[in-house]
Amino acid sequence: MADETIEKGSSSEEDKNKAVDPTFFSCLLQPSTADSDPQYIGIRRLLLYRKAESGVHCRKDWRCNGKGYVAYRNYIRRPRNWESLHTPSHSSTPGQRGNLLVDASVGDGSKLLLHSPFCLRWTAGLPAGDLRSGYQASSHRTSFSSNASDNDPPLRKVEPAYSFVGMHCIFDQCKASVTVLKFGNKRSDLLAYGAADGTLTVCTVSQPPSIIKELRGHSKDVTDFDFSSNNQYIASSSMDKSIRVWEISKGLCLRVIYGISSQLSIRFHPVNNNFLSAGNANREITVFNFSTGRVINKTVFDDEITAMDHDHTGQLIFCGDAQGCIYTVNMNSHTGSLSRSHRNRSSNNRKSPVTTVQYRSFSLLARGPVLLTCTQDGNLSFFGVALEIQGYLTPRCSLKLTPRVHSIRASFCPLLSLEKGEYIVAGSEDSNVYFYDLTRPRHTCVNKLQGHGSPVIGVAWNHGENLLASSDSDGTVIVWKRAKTS
Repeated sequence: MADETIEKGSSSEEDKNKAVDPTFFSCLLQPSTADSDPQYIGIRRLLLYRKAESGVHCRKDWRCNGKGYVAYRNYIRRPRNWESLHTPSHSSTPGQRGNLLVDASVGDGSKLLLHSPFCLRWTAGLPAGDLRSGYQASSHRTSFSSNASDNDPPLRKVEPAYSFVGMHCIFDQCKASVTVLKFGNKRSDLLAYGAADGTLTVCTVSQPPSIIKELRGHSKDVTDFDFSSNNQYIASSSMDKSIRVWEISKGLCLRVIYGISSQLSIRFHPVNNNFLSAGNANREITVFNFSTGRVINKTVFDDEITAMDHDHTGQLIFCGDAQGCIYTVNMNSHTGSLSRSHRNRSSNNRKSPVTTVQYRSFSLLARGPVLLTCTQDGNLSFFGVALEIQGYLTPRCSLKLTPRVHSIRASFCPLLSLEKGEYIVAGSEDSNVYFYDLTRPRHTCVNKLQGHGSPVIGVAWNHGENLLASSDSDGTVIVWKRAKTS
């Protein structure tokens, strides 16, 4: 009886060990069939054995540290060189107000200090490098794509064309809200941004990133600016009722044009750079001579002109007003004369200012030129442009986002292939940068970037379409690097 009891006890222990033995699971997951290759079966079972064994140890380790499923999932999705890139976090100090401080070293030896969950503080102009691992190890609020918490639903697949490898660089020397930012004409490394304190900053994002000039002269918010075609000059508009023309290389203000109302939008003519068009709070678009500063022509509208853009020929101006109406204006490239041709009224009962008007010469959705508009109440609209009918606008689709307090802007995404959808990128009040596919009837959001600590106001792509810049109301500008696609 004793021998039988011992045998039963040993057999039960063997069964118990067998039930948790990774070898047993590897055999179950890769059974051997009559026509299978024994060598292949052996290799598969060995790999499954190692994966199961390491997985058990990893899960035990994470459970002991009190972390949940999402933390473990992010851990197992880490890059292969995670161990070499990961640096341990330091304890918080009273000066950090309880925030977790992660000291992430990058390739050139510079340091990026990440204050979780929101705050980003960094020496302006230094590169941030590929910080995926550092951010995955920190709070999910500072990740680059859509990361869920323990209670969030499973992630949808991110559109590969708009995946990002991390931050390219950060500029945070500005202490006021960055209201507008743009890259230079046909330049991938020249970036400028205007702020609510009246400053206009020009910088380079090539290695090493640095500030070229800080242009001071406006006494109130910079509402808009534009580069000349050769990127030698910048024309800026402001709430202080003035337009200033700057020479970038010298950092000098060449000319000041004073108006009677706030100047809200401005553009160089794409063909004749001697023409400068500006929309103001006096319900006008005024054409100036860039060389002399004299008024050439003007036309009156129904309300304040809050946003504008030219078509590629320079013969049309598209502008939006404070009531949400979109206008098409004909412009003579030789004389600068203006004439209104079409008006598209907002379909909403509640009128809201237009924050973005952007023209593109070709779109998959319209099979021709298109216009993107965005209003402060969160309406994204997409129009087909009939150039043969003096820029007549045909609504193609629209997307309703949550209403905004700030004048948040949107932009077209790069056209990457002839098979993908129509993508838009926009800022938001919740500190994220969102990507939308307007061709989808549902689940239009395909990705989001997290990293800002306050509402994201401006977004802009560079000419090479591999860098996306975004700005927030705290004065931080982040340049994101897009992942390479085959």
